[in-house]
Amino acid sequence: MSKFDHMPHINSGQFECPTTDAFRAEPLEHKPRILLLYGSLRDRSYSKLVIEECVRILEAMGAETRVFNPSGLPLPDDEDENHPKVQELRELVIWSEGQVWCSPERHGSMTGIMKAQIDWIPLSLGAVRPTQGKTLAVMQVCGGSQSFNVINQLRVLGRWMRMITIPNQSSVAKAFLEFEEDGRMKPSGYYNRIVDVMEELMKFTLLTRQHSDYLTDRYSERVESGEALIKRVNQRSV
Repeated sequence: MSKFDHMPHINSGQFECPTTDAFRAEPLEHKPRILLLYGSLRDRSYSKLVIEECVRILEAMGAETRVFNPSGLPLPDDEDENHPKVQELRELVIWSEGQVWCSPERHGSMTGIMKAQIDWIPLSLGAVRPTQGKTLAVMQVCGGSQSFNVINQLRVLGRWMRMITIPNQSSVAKAFLEFEEDGRMKPSGYYNRIVDVMEELMKFTLLTRQHSDYLTDRYSERVESGEALIKRVNQRSV
């Protein structure tokens, strides 16, 4: 009896059994590439200050980092994709192997600045899926008591963008009390948690960056691709 006899709807030609063989690869020589996005344009932006702390931590752990400045990024659909800030953002997303998103909470949600950045990132650019299989850490800063509204929303978006969103997360309550005048974060449990999140992001990025294509390969898409190929071949032979 075939193993597919009790699964009559399975396309046996596209069905695969996961294996560890795909994970045997030589380590990449370049540093993990991490893109960081923040969600406020205030002169003293606490989401930006958190991102700057993340940069210091990540670079100490051996990462290469880039921070996107959202100032000047147009609203989605208010300009076309050829706008210089849109092109800059998309090039950084393609460059990255992992990302950090940090937004303030405004009216119980992420800011429009944060959402606009994510909305300018398409699920696909030609044959390239710029976010699929890349790691993601989500964070928020709060003006009052600790909340998780923003990070929960960012998790939904990360999943929608087909990213590997790590389990750990950070929410900094009363952020205005957590930073020195020079912008450096004070020692605290909040700071320690940010270190935890960056450490976990680095671990997941190192584990997955060579294998993101395999990890995100889907049976349903293989079936669709196979059917589309058969259709094209049949059309040519007519």
